[in-house]
Amino acid sequence: HLRKGTLKLDRVDTLVLDEADRMLDMGFYDDIAEIVATTPDSRQTLLFSATYPDEIKTISASMQRNPCRVSVAATHTKSRIEQVFYEIAGKDKRLGALITLLGHYSPASCVIFCNTRQQCQEIADALQARNYSVLALHGDLEQRERDQVLVQFSNRSCSILVATDVAARGLDIKDLEAVINYELSPDPEVHVHRIGRTGRAGKAGLALSLYTAAETYRVNAIEDYQESPVSVADIDSLHAGHKHVPEPPMVTLCIAGGRKNKVRPGDILGALTAGPGITGEQVGKIDIFDHQAYVAIERSIADQALEKLSAGKIKGRYFKARKLR
Repeated sequence: HLRKGTLKLDRVDTLVLDEADRMLDMGFYDDIAEIVATTPDSRQTLLFSATYPDEIKTISASMQRNPCRVSVAATHTKSRIEQVFYEIAGKDKRLGALITLLGHYSPASCVIFCNTRQQCQEIADALQARNYSVLALHGDLEQRERDQVLVQFSNRSCSILVATDVAARGLDIKDLEAVINYELSPDPEVHVHRIGRTGRAGKAGLALSLYTAAETYRVNAIEDYQESPVSVADIDSLHAGHKHVPEPPMVTLCIAGGRKNKVRPGDILGALTAGPGITGEQVGKIDIFDHQAYVAIERSIADQALEKLSAGKIKGRYFKARKLR
């Protein structure tokens, strides 16, 4: 619209850049910079970011004039989070150590943090090849793909989420059992954000971190930031056995109709529970988007629910439905 001249921003007096670090990770910087360049120099610019690395400082310098910085201290309750650090012999031992952690602790829900998009996808692929229930969340995903990943993890259709820090921004999963740092972040503040996703609402959490001897300085930085020593354990002392992460209790069904089709959660629930066979207790979280809807179903009746949705009507109409892997 800007290029066609159908949108003019010459009267903008306040510009808000929210989650600026996520903007960087998702690859939107050039587009945002092009938009900002069309606004008046006299505007007020507000920039918000959960972390403040050098890249964000560069954005601030290019888009703000004499900014006033306001910092808010993190409020995570460290005492409810059990942190354990494991030193590994080298980078080539990292994947094996991760599988040992998953086998030993066997969390029902777990977020694995990586430092790069490529690493994130490679780890997800490696775990999928070993039959783990896992999805990746990073900046290379399209919005529709990102929505599906978040829906499946939040409704318990997926056990493991492998994510980059910024792609997971705002992720708030109820009763998340564990966070695993596949590689320590160079920023101790980011580390605190990572582990703060477990141990919420007064519940206990588990944070497991892998590091090499060459990365010990990152452990020291975390200790300085937290003003307390960390617990270091021997990865070889763990017994992974043959346990895998438990199979997720739910399966997600995707319906080709959403908010634009006037579809509401109650309509989907009614379509599933009409007649015998499926009860309301077997239906989980329902998410409605503009053109799709997602419903979590107990794994044991997923095929039955899919058949019911495919053959029946929602709000008097037939909609295609499919089962997400």
